[in-house]
This record gives sequence, C-alpha cells and structure tokens, in this order.
Amino acid sequence: MILDERLRWMGFWMLDKMKGGKTREYYDQIRYAWKEGSSVEETEKRIQNLIAHAVKTTDFYKDYSETCSLEDLPVVNKDTFRQQYDRFVSSTYKDAPDNRVMCTSGSTGTPLRMIQNRDKIRHNTAGGIFLGAAAGYYIGMKEAFIRVWVNNVRKSKFQLLQENLIMMDSSRMDEKALEEMFHVIEKKKVKCLVGYSSALGELSEYIRKTGRDCSRCVVKAIIPISETMPEPVRRTLEKQFNCPVRAWYSNEENGIMGLQNREDEGYHIDTETYYYEILKMDSDEPAEPGELGRIVITDLFNYAFPILRYDNGDTAVAVRKEKNGRFKLYLSELYGRRSDLIYDCEGKAVTPYIITNNLWDIQGVKQYRFIQEDVRDYTIWLNGDPEAMDREEILRRIRPYLGEEARIKVEIVDEIPVLASGKRKYIENRCEKYQQHKGFCG
Repeated sequence: MILDERLRWMGFWMLDKMKGGKTREYYDQIRYAWKEGSSVEETEKRIQNLIAHAVKTTDFYKDYSETCSLEDLPVVNKDTFRQQYDRFVSSTYKDAPDNRVMCTSGSTGTPLRMIQNRDKIRHNTAGGIFLGAAAGYYIGMKEAFIRVWVNNVRKSKFQLLQENLIMMDSSRMDEKALEEMFHVIEKKKVKCLVGYSSALGELSEYIRKTGRDCSRCVVKAIIPISETMPEPVRRTLEKQFNCPVRAWYSNEENGIMGLQNREDEGYHIDTETYYYEILKMDSDEPAEPGELGRIVITDLFNYAFPILRYDNGDTAVAVRKEKNGRFKLYLSELYGRRSDLIYDCEGKAVTPYIITNNLWDIQGVKQYRFIQEDVRDYTIWLNGDPEAMDREEILRRIRPYLGEEARIKVEIVDEIPVLASGKRKYIENRCEKYQQHKGFCG
C-alpha cells in the first residue's frame, strides 16, 4: 500500500480503537475462522441465544420455546417478512437510535426494509473489510463502484472523499459511456473495481473489441456483485487487468456473506457471522450431500430483526468440512435464484453457467436472455448483429445439455432491457410447473 492508503487503513483502525475496538475484534474472529474454521459449540450457542432472544422479544416467535432447536422453527422468506414485518421487529431494539435500515433493490419483486442493530452493523463492517482484503482490496485504495446510483444509495462528496470512492453509473453502457469509464479507471489510478457482473462483463467486451491497452491501469482487485459472472468472462478480466477477479456472495438484508474461490467458481462462506442450511427444493428436509438445494440463512448477529431460517431464494450445492470441533462451509456450486434455474427435458436442474458460458463469446451477440417457457420449450433472445450471429452454433452448443427433445426458438430483438435496479437478467424460467415450487417455504 502507498502512504495515503496506509494512512487511511491505520486511521480507520485507530478510530475504531477509540470507540472500543469492537469492529477489530470481529475482524480478527472472522479472519481466524476463515483459516481454522468456526467452533461448532460456539455456533450452536449463538443460534440458541438468538432463538431465546427472538422468542422473548418478537411477536412472530413468541409461541415457541426459548430452548427449541433451529429445526423446530419455520422457514421464512421475503414475503413472510413483508407481510408480517412488525411481528419480526424486536421490542428491545425497536426504537434504538443507533439502528440502521437496509433496503433491497426490489429488482425481482417488492423492495424489503430490514433493521440492523449496532452490533450487527459492526459485524457487517468487519466482514466487508476482511472479505475485501481477501479479494485484494484494502481500506483506502482508490475504488470505482459500478452500479445504478439511485437516490437512496448515492454518496455525498464528503463520503466519496472519505472512502476514496468513484461512483460509476451503469444505467448507460453504450460505447461512449464505456470509453469514459475506462478513461477514468486509467487516469484516476483506480485500484479496485466493484460492480454488477454484467456491467464488468460489458467493460471487458469493450476492451476486447477496441483493443484498449490496460498496461497503464493499476487495478489490483475486481469484485463482481449481484449477478452470476460467466467463468470465461472472469478469466478474461483477470488477463486484461492482470489481477484477481473474485465475486462476493452478498445481499442487502444480510451483508457480504462469502467470497468466490480463486481457483474455481465455488464460494467460501463467513461461518462466524452466518449459519447456512441447504434444504431440499420441494421440502424443508436437509438436502443430501452433493444435492442441489435451497440456501436457508440464520444471521447470528441481527438482534433488531432476528433472521432465523431465511430462504433467500438462492440455490446451491454445499460442502461442509469439519475437524477438531471446528467447521468450514463452501458452496461448491452457486446457481442463484430459483427463478433463474432452468431444467432439461427430464426435469433435472441445469446450472445457468451452461447458458452463460456458451453464449458469452458468440460473434455478433451483444446481449441475450435465455427463457424456459415450458418443460421442453425454450426461447433465446439475442440482441446484436443478425448477420454475424451463428444460430446453428448456438443450438449446437446448448442442445446437448437440455436434451434432444428440446424445442429451442431463437428470436432477434432490438433491445433486452435491464431490471429496474440496473441488473441484467440472463436467465428466466417462466414454466408453470417449476414456478409452483419457486416460493416454497414449508
């Protein structure tokens, strides 16, 4: 780190020490557990303490025993929180002056508000700092954040100066906007790029098409967020900027929960802060080892709005490694939202990577969306140069994964709009059979 960055890093921790040093304490705990694993006994104790607190102070859990097990509680989801919001708020923290309210983007539905107490905020800060450092980003580095900067997330000039941050708006990603983006990254000596995966992908494609020279850039870390980044795009970005590209696994309601592995597409989860269950797709029974299931999260430190057994809509295959009373959790495969999960003609789940990895480098394709219409019916929307696109090559690549009975329709469209949040949806499942299971929570 150069002097200015080192001073920012040291200044942050000095200020934290003056306030009691809690963020540093949590940072050290997360760092130790990342290497050695979290204590099984301590995690069980944290879960039990959270349950007892929820039973004593919330209306939703008041009829349960303070000593009941986690599995005795119902699985909840965003709709549960929206419809019964006040019943989840803890009476102890309801009017605490140091609470923070987080809001989801609502890109796939109605936005959700979530209260966090002061200790949860400190954990979020500690986790973000550690998982940033693990990805190559340190407090004080010049950072460019690529997203849609709506009013509720925009930062003041003082905050931008304080955080050494540049706001880059992804609501426009035409060639002129991408040229300006690249110019700022190069001229302002940006060291960390954080942004929507689709926006970073379009920046990478712009660099490839225009032959821009990245050798004068000083980017040390790239962190994709919010959407799945195809592995070929990830590896291309690594070569272009000569730095690691590792996505965070995160959401607004919980925080940054994990970091993509350097060597593969899996994720290492922060087990000091979150307890994960992987449940079957169509029941609240635990998934078998190696089986694709629903991610169900217990947030161990949000006491203002206890989040116990929260089905966040994502799916994954998990691997738990336990040794000497400590454990680590890896998501060997992270498929994302169930609405983004597609199935072959026999009803077997197919990873979205099959689509994204096979369409990203088709000549002439600027944007695409893959839609499952019915059990054997699929549509591919393509935006770009119709003359340059090899539709037969697209079908040749994809059909083997779906089955010979698959009926795949290719449509050329003028534009594929982004969602209201600015995120780009690559995969969509409209099949009624599979939509019936999308909102399952026992």
